[in-house]
Amino acid sequence: MKQRTKLLIAFCTIIFVPILLVGAAFFSFRHIQMRELQENYGIESSDYTYLLNTVQLLNRYTQKSYETLVKLADSDPAQIEDIDYLKKMDDSLKDKNSYLLVRKGTDIYYLDRERVSRIPDNLPEYTGEERDEDMGIYMDSEDHALIKQVDFEFSDGTPGTVFIISNVQEIIPEIKRMIIDMSVSVVLILIFTASMLAIWIYSGMINPIRKLQIATKNIMEDNLDFTIEAETNDEIGELCQNFEEMRKRLKEYSEERLNNERQNRELISNISHDLKTPLTAVRGYVEGIIDGVADTPEKMDHYIKTIYNKTNEMTRLVNELTLYSQINTNRIPYNFNKINVADYFRDCVEDLTLELESKNVSLQYMNYVSDDTLIIADPEQLGRVINNIISNTLKYLDKPKGFIYIRIKDVGDFIQVEIEDNGRGIAASDLPYIFDRFYRADASRNSATGGSGIGLSIVKKIIEDHGGKIWATSKPGIGTIMYFVIRKYQVADVQPEETTGGME
Repeated sequence: MKQRTKLLIAFCTIIFVPILLVGAAFFSFRHIQMRELQENYGIESSDYTYLLNTVQLLNRYTQKSYETLVKLADSDPAQIEDIDYLKKMDDSLKDKNSYLLVRKGTDIYYLDRERVSRIPDNLPEYTGEERDEDMGIYMDSEDHALIKQVDFEFSDGTPGTVFIISNVQEIIPEIKRMIIDMSVSVVLILIFTASMLAIWIYSGMINPIRKLQIATKNIMEDNLDFTIEAETNDEIGELCQNFEEMRKRLKEYSEERLNNERQNRELISNISHDLKTPLTAVRGYVEGIIDGVADTPEKMDHYIKTIYNKTNEMTRLVNELTLYSQINTNRIPYNFNKINVADYFRDCVEDLTLELESKNVSLQYMNYVSDDTLIIADPEQLGRVINNIISNTLKYLDKPKGFIYIRIKDVGDFIQVEIEDNGRGIAASDLPYIFDRFYRADASRNSATGGSGIGLSIVKKIIEDHGGKIWATSKPGIGTIMYFVIRKYQVADVQPEETTGGME
């Protein structure tokens, strides 16, 4: 759920849920309070007007006392003269915030001075008329009283009046309790609603944010071995997913950086080891010349040729190191041109033949493409590919008579080059890794099978930058076949004259 939807739900919840709950509480309290009013004051109506109009309510709940006094005034006025009876009735009105006042002529006949210290001003005059039981006189004075009047005559003929005086300013206890209950209910409802929303928002937002804080701290401490799971599909969940993706990439980058550092150390170790052998040989032959060991023209010529070959070997190792640095920075210099396939590979084979014959290796070349087939390639870098493959092949030739076959085939939009040998072959478990940097199928190292370990990785990089691919098949003890393909030149192809860092 999106955060926008959550906010909309929260907004509606804050508005409508309290209204519905308060409404339900109000109707519940209304039922309870009206029932109490009926039980306590004999009010049988369930109309809200009594709750909203205090004067009408006070008039209602003193109605029974008023009716009793009216009957006594008509049938037994002498009982109204009884002080004990008046006190008893007065006590019954006490809980209704009302009291009795009896006037005899112009004098006060009965008034409980312990309850009431002040007589209301402007009490109605004696009229002798029958009053409407639903009527009362409201005195909007300092006392704010509702007065009901019952006129009668004392036994001695003196006119008298009984007043039921209700204090309008005092709300009945049930109304007070209802207001308090409603207020408490509203507060509890608001607290409940806010708590539910807080828990919902906390679980949906705060918890993921706290996880992100912990994850950020772990990254600051170079700890990338953790995971962040997105618990929701909203914006926070997407943020967690993005953070997890960033963590994975940082971990991959960190592992790659550590691997590159390890490979760099291994490269330095390999180059150092491989340079020792030719350097030792050069030093030995130079010392032999200085000491006069090469005392014949034939020996001198042999010593000088050996020194020359060893320096060439050291130059090749340094060049590989330079090229490796260019690979790491993706800055291999390319100069792409249209190349005639037949002419180019025929020249390569001629250059290789003399060198291979001197090492008792037979080279056979077969071209199955037409003479006008063209490719777009860098002649120098493509030649490096051929030389590195042949050089790697020579290291692992273990037969008295070596054979190398170079075949050029037409495979549709590509030309395919196959270089086959009869060397020791490569185990199936090693075959997927032979193009990785510093990987050696034979972990043992000696002067005969040394090398930097990056020759085939350079080959793969160059072929891929030409838009092709390279792979190999091998049978241990029988030999290996290296394959690579390069796209043919098409008239619609547009290639830059010089490109650095690889082809698109």
